[in-house]
Formats: sequence, structure tokens, C-alpha cells
Amino acid sequence: RRSPPVSAAGPHRSSAGSRTVAWCSTSAPSRTSSCTISPARSSTRWRATTSATRVDVSGELRVIATAGHVDHGKSSLIMRMTGMDPDRWAEEKRRGLTIDLGYAWCTLPSGREIGFVDVPGHERFVGNMLAGVGPVQLVLFVVAADEGWKPQSEEHLQILDVLGVAGGVVALTKRDLVDEETLAIATEEVLERIAGTVLAGAPVIPVSAGTGAGVDALVAALDTLLAAAPAPEPARTRLFVDRVFTIKGAGTVATGTLTGGCLSTSQTVEAYPTGRRTRVRGLQTHKHDEAKACPVTRLAANLIGAERDDLARGHVLAEPGSWRPTTVFDVTIRPVRDLERIPSRGAFKVYAGAAEVDAKIRLLDEPFARVRTAQPLVLDVFDRFVVRESGRQRTVGGGTVLDVGPPRAADPRHRSFLARRAAAARGDLPALLIEERGAVRADDVVLLTGGEPPTPHDGWCVAPTVRHAVRDAVHDLLGAFHRLEPLEEGAPLGVVRQAAGDAARRAGAPRAAGLPDTLLDLLASEGSIVRTSTTVRLATHRVALEERADDVRALLERISGEHEALPPTVKELLRAGTPRDVIDAASRAGTVVRLSPDLVVAPSLVDRAVALVHQHAADGITVSTLREALGTSRKFAVPLAEWLDAQGITRRRGDVRFPRED
Repeated sequence: RRSPPVSAAGPHRSSAGSRTVAWCSTSAPSRTSSCTISPARSSTRWRATTSATRVDVSGELRVIATAGHVDHGKSSLIMRMTGMDPDRWAEEKRRGLTIDLGYAWCTLPSGREIGFVDVPGHERFVGNMLAGVGPVQLVLFVVAADEGWKPQSEEHLQILDVLGVAGGVVALTKRDLVDEETLAIATEEVLERIAGTVLAGAPVIPVSAGTGAGVDALVAALDTLLAAAPAPEPARTRLFVDRVFTIKGAGTVATGTLTGGCLSTSQTVEAYPTGRRTRVRGLQTHKHDEAKACPVTRLAANLIGAERDDLARGHVLAEPGSWRPTTVFDVTIRPVRDLERIPSRGAFKVYAGAAEVDAKIRLLDEPFARVRTAQPLVLDVFDRFVVRESGRQRTVGGGTVLDVGPPRAADPRHRSFLARRAAAARGDLPALLIEERGAVRADDVVLLTGGEPPTPHDGWCVAPTVRHAVRDAVHDLLGAFHRLEPLEEGAPLGVVRQAAGDAARRAGAPRAAGLPDTLLDLLASEGSIVRTSTTVRLATHRVALEERADDVRALLERISGEHEALPPTVKELLRAGTPRDVIDAASRAGTVVRLSPDLVVAPSLVDRAVALVHQHAADGITVSTLREALGTSRKFAVPLAEWLDAQGITRRRGDVRFPRED
């Protein structure tokens, strides 16, 4: 069933224009509608509101959802406590039946201001109910004393159980309609039903929305519940949108439950999963204007540059680029308590946050499964979800998200990591992800786990197993190369890069452009290898010229002494029998000086040239001066002068060279 259009909620004002503060009370509820921003009233505007003194509860759970069977008095109880009627639609008021989500708030005796999300209890509107309770961790569970436990009482409890809500209070309503014996029987039944569930141990408070009896005790129990509730873990910003509407003169407003992070006015936000970016014009929490809102709270965001159709129930507002919506995710899954197992086939709907999507479920080794959805969801690890059968319209189970970006093949190794994730603390997730994937980009660590990555290298976080495997493979390759080619500076970079990539993939890392170079840079930063633009060598490798001492001696004889000023070219040396590897190795070792690819000279010739430069420091030196002073030819003097420039020994001004002052 398609839900009716969602009405808006906004600033509730007295005739004088000041803000009306709703306090938890046992007095008769006001007959004045609490809807304060209504698109049906063209005169309504998004206006500044006055601030009342409130207790600072940033970082606390302060949103409570109702749950329970239809016509058990959820909305009446909320109206009694807050003075606000959560039923916003004429059809709801005419039928006395909640159809869509309703909202109200009040200030508890402690000063905590809390918001209520009132959900429908009819079985036809379970989808709307799930949109309300999905992002919420505390619940006010309602059972009528005169009717007792009913089918939707059971289904709502099953939903809360698989969602793993943090706690709740049970209100046993309509106590004024039953005698004490019936009330005792109803209380005992509720206690039996909630035993072994997330509501086990919750206080059961008999109340009457009509007379106000017991409401003081209920309010006190809610205050105690909020005070004892665990603080939410730090998390990325997510505003789970459950209503979107337009206000004339103000624009689009999105409301929902803010469960993590903070939002501020003038902040740029992104609507997920559409990617539409917009800016926050204003924020309101319980009709207070806020410059900044933090979790956990109900929040209305007035957006600049967003159209009504850009957002919908189930979307998420957050910082741009902070989430990666997914259509495939791995989970733990379990059936509700009256089913033996999750059906292995069929059409399903998955409910997560405020979203509802069609899905297929592939059961893996118990209790794991892979879920594929028709539309992307904005999920974090450890998010809870509910599964319903589309055809039979029944809740069959739910569970916990473990991996929002799983590998394509759910192989046994991955499944072992799922088991480890299921038992892990949130702070352990980045290390587990890196260990499983071998190497992960740092931004992916954040997007896939919500945690902070370890210090990355060139944008990559590499598992120790991969580093060790690559180190062993590269060291083995270079060791063998140095034994075969002792006079070579190092192995070709391309060969070593290939070996590093192969070793990384065998150790579980992905095939990714740039990763092999990053791995080589990691080894170089450790000091075990030396990498140049063309070669790689072990840091301990030295060219073993002593093993070719005779060849080196012959080379020096051919370019020294009477041959020093006019030495043979490399081609001439090769023709004379000097091995090329000896020439190259001697050049790298500094035994000879390579002026150009085809010219090597004795170091003594270079020393004489440097001395000449300093002797002529005042007037400078020219190529002709070098040629004449060294007794060489222009063929050798020109590359020698250029080598002096390249080494930073001289600075050229026209045809004259001077010593570099630095």
C-alpha cells in the first residue's frame, strides 16, 4: 500500500508569536493541533523561534518510538504526555487509526527534552512502522490491558528484537477499563511475552490516557530509561529522512532522526543514494532553531537548492562523499522467534533505517547471508535490518550488517572473516578489513568500516601478510639477480614491479594499478631495497668490481696516462675488448666518470678540470681554455664542460663558465 502524502511539522506558536513549550503532563491534552508547519496553510512560514532553557543532552539517546497493536492507545498516550496529537491526517482522525508516522515531544522532569515517533499498529502499515523504529534505539511498547497480547503486539516485538533496540518501557494502557484481577493477568502475560527478548526486564507501567492514572510513573520510567541508556558510539553523520515537504517561501524541508555526527546551518550536505548536493538553510529540533544539531535527536532541515522530488523517505542526509551506497552486503541473519528458519526462496523486502527496498537473499553458512537489493542503501557495519516476505506480508527475520562492500565471490576465507567481524568491536574493523583484502585504499577503509585507517602509504593501507610476502619475493629475486649479475647496479624496475604485484595477489591483495609501485616504495622506506627510476637493488648490494679486477685495470690503463686527455670512446673500448658490464659498473662505482653515453674518462682528468675552474674564478673559463689547458680536443672538452654544469660545479653565462657560488 502506498502511504498517503506526509504532512509537515514545524514551529508551534501562541497567538503572540512566542514558542509554546510542551511539558510532560498528566493533565488533559490540549485540543489544539500540534502540527506547526503545515503545507495546507499557505500562511505558514519557516520562522525563527525563541529558545527555552534545555538540558544539554548531546550524545544521548533522546528519541523514543512507540510500538504495539492497533487501537491499543499509543497515540492517545503520546497526546496525554505531550499535549500534542501525533495523528496529523484527517483520515486518521476520522477513522481513529494511525496510518503514517506521527511526531511529538516533551520535557521530562530531569529537563531532558525527548521526541516521540508514533507508529501505526495496523498490520497493513507495518512498512510505515518500520520507517519509524528503524533508526531509533529506545521504545515505548504499548499493550491494552482490556485486550491483552494481540498479533501486532507479537510482530512489533519480533521487529524490535531483530533490530536489537537498546531498551524500552512497556505501557499497559486502558487500566481504567479493567479490574485489578484482569490488570494482574495482563501484566503477567506481558512479562511472559517479553521474556528472552530485547524488552526483557523492562518496567511494565499500568496507565490510562483517559484519566491520566499512572502517567506520572510512566514519565518517570522513561526518564530513568534515557538516563541509563548507553551513549551512542561515535559515528558518521546520518539523518534518516522520513518526511519531505515544501513550505511556501522557505523551500524544501526534510525531517528525520539524526543518529550520528552533527549537522550545521550553511553546511553543504549530500542526499544519499541520489548524490544530490544542497545546503542547509536552517535546522530545528523540537521547534527550536539550532545552529548545530548533534545526535540522537529528531531534526528538521530546511534545504537550499533542493526540490521536493530530490528527496524521499528512506534517503539519508550527510556530508558529501562520506558514504558509499550499496546494493550488495553480507549479514548475519536469524528468523523471528516463531519461525525455524529464513525461507531460502521468495521475494523479500528489506527495511534498514527509514528505507524499504525489494531484495533477494542468498543464505550462506549459518548464520550468514548475502543480500542484494533493487535500490542502493546507505549502510554501516553493525546496522540492523528487518526482512519481510513480500507476498505473505509477514516479518520473517532480520540481523546485522557485516560487510557493505563484500568481494564478488563469498569464498570460505571471506566467510571466516565474517565470523570474526560479527564478534569484533567497531574499532577493530579497519584492521580486519585490511587483513582480509590484503591492501585497501585509505578512503575505502573509512567508507567500508566507518573507522580511521592506519597511516597509509601513498593512499594504501597494506596488510602485514602482504608486506612480508612481497618483501620475501623481491628479496629472493634481487638476491638471485645480484649473484648472476654482480656488476649490474640492480634488476630492471619492470621485472621487480611484476614480481611484487604477483606476490601481493598470491597473498590476497587486489590487482590494482599503482599498488606494486606502492609496495616497492614501502620496502624502500624500510631500507631493505634501493629503487631508482630504472632499477631496484638490495640495499646491501655493492658492485663487486674486485671480481673483475683485471678487466677494470685494463680499462683504466686505456683511459689514463698518455691517453687521459684523448681517451678512446666507449665504442672503441668495446672493440678493444673491454666488456660493457665492466664499463657500466666502473661508471656507477665512480672508478671512471661517464661524461656521455659514449665517453668515459679517468677521474684525474675531471679533477684537473675542476682545479682549472677555480684557478679562473675571476674571469671564468671557456671550452677553449679547457681544451688548451688539458691538451684535449673540442670533442672531449665540450662534454666535459657540460658535465661540470650538470654536476653543479659551474654556472654558464654565455660561453663563459664560473664556479657556482653555492
